[in-house]
Amino acid sequence: MAIVMFLLKIKIKTPAVVYMLNLAIADVLFVAVLPFNIVYRFSGNNWKIGEGMCRIVTAAFYCNMYCSILLMTSISVDRYMAVVFPIHSRSWRTKKRAWLVCVFIWLISIASTVPLLLTKQTIYIDSLDITTCYDVLELKKQQQFYMYYFTAFSSIFFFFPLFITIFCYVVIIRTLSKRSKDIENSSKKRRAICLTIIVLTVFIICFGPTNIIFLMHYLHFLNGYSESLYYAYILCACISSISSCLDPLMYYYASSNYQKYVYSLLHCSRPNTLQTKQTPQESSPLK
Repeated sequence: MAIVMFLLKIKIKTPAVVYMLNLAIADVLFVAVLPFNIVYRFSGNNWKIGEGMCRIVTAAFYCNMYCSILLMTSISVDRYMAVVFPIHSRSWRTKKRAWLVCVFIWLISIASTVPLLLTKQTIYIDSLDITTCYDVLELKKQQQFYMYYFTAFSSIFFFFPLFITIFCYVVIIRTLSKRSKDIENSSKKRRAICLTIIVLTVFIICFGPTNIIFLMHYLHFLNGYSESLYYAYILCACISSISSCLDPLMYYYASSNYQKYVYSLLHCSRPNTLQTKQTPQESSPLK
């Protein structure tokens, strides 16, 4: 619904819409491969559809995660420039540059998953008579390649964007608070606060535990092997899926046009917050 609304109703006119459209596409990618993970878990962690599909599903999961993180960071920076530097940023914030940023993000996200596409992800366990997908990997690979691979990506593509996002929204809220207390600025401030809460919720609750578990899990391999974090990883991977449910709320608070078309689609009358009561001036006749 969001993609159709961006393409047919709102149109791609601003950088923010470009970023949100790409974020919606990333969510569609995740939802497209989600049924394979559901079947895998309900089959007792037994992967039955081949090595190739296991690599694609695993790569799509991480591609969605890091692509979503970078796109949400881009939305934060775009909002930051629009609010803090409303005049000077007009020449920077162009639709063409937004598309270039999105193409770069997609290339980086896809490139980051190439190692997952090129290495074996399935292992047959004789004692359980099941074939696992990504859950069980060779110890030597985890101690050598995957440890450096995931620690680097968690640091670069999660913690650094998180710092940028927090900085942008803190400055946005402070800037709106200093401006005049009219109705329009109050509405913008309220939307900015809601957007901040949603984005930080996605970062901290959805993507935070997963990336922290990655770091803890692979740092354990410096001293040996441990399975203590496996169930925590499975739980965090499930929680990260909630991000796809929260992203539509992000579109709602990031775009006033999106709000308008959502109200129209649901046949609701949108309250006119800009309407003010006009009281007629009382006059007395001259005597």
